[in-house]
Amino acid sequence: MLFDSHTHLNDEKFDADRDEVIRRAQEEYGVTRMLNIGFNRETISTTLALAEKYDFIYAAVGWHPQDAKDCTEADLDWLESLCDHPKVVALGEMGLDYYWDHSPKGAQENVFRQQIRLAREVNMPIIIHNRDAHEDVLRILKEERAEEVGGVMHCFSGDWEMAQECLQMNFYIGLGGPVTFKNAKDPKEVAKQVPMDRLLVETDAPYLAPHPNRGKRNESGYVRLVAEAIATLRGITLEELAQVTFANTNRLFRLPES
Repeated sequence: MLFDSHTHLNDEKFDADRDEVIRRAQEEYGVTRMLNIGFNRETISTTLALAEKYDFIYAAVGWHPQDAKDCTEADLDWLESLCDHPKVVALGEMGLDYYWDHSPKGAQENVFRQQIRLAREVNMPIIIHNRDAHEDVLRILKEERAEEVGGVMHCFSGDWEMAQECLQMNFYIGLGGPVTFKNAKDPKEVAKQVPMDRLLVETDAPYLAPHPNRGKRNESGYVRLVAEAIATLRGITLEELAQVTFANTNRLFRLPES
């Protein structure tokens, strides 16, 4: 049993064959649960629709740093109201993105802080997006006492030293396609070192497809390739890796084991 802890199956890249992709993940790759992420007005709505259609798909809702400039007080109130939805299990993805220049850094930081504060109010774990902003992300998480709710560092891109800081703040480490890339030194080192009870596997589909599908559309089923790569790095079986990460994901998002 595998749990894709971060996917975007509502993305338009799946419009032609979404149901088939979901079926394939389950029947051909052994993915029995998926967490779909909504990160702005449009994707939150379609994420909720997807989670309501499939009993094994859960939802996270948040505001992506790239869209921070468009986030209003009404949007934040909407996020708060959605925390009562029976399929919403986390807030996010939220954070900082200094690679793209879609929203000013000040707007990104403001929206990030407000979402952490909301998570603490409603006692819900958070999903962190961090691209080229390691120091500021860690600083804000510490200043806003994010360790009170914890969460996951999605598609973790830092080194082992940074991973240890995140672990100390009550965060899990989410690893995806990059751990399968030949020259991905840091993800492989983190995959070997992170405590087994703090590890999650993910796809970020349709992005970051693992080897040998790199550069193509990613699918939730490919989380199996991520899990196989990590199991090999750690010298354990795929079954062991799948069992542990499945339990970890359920524990973080407070879901029943079955």
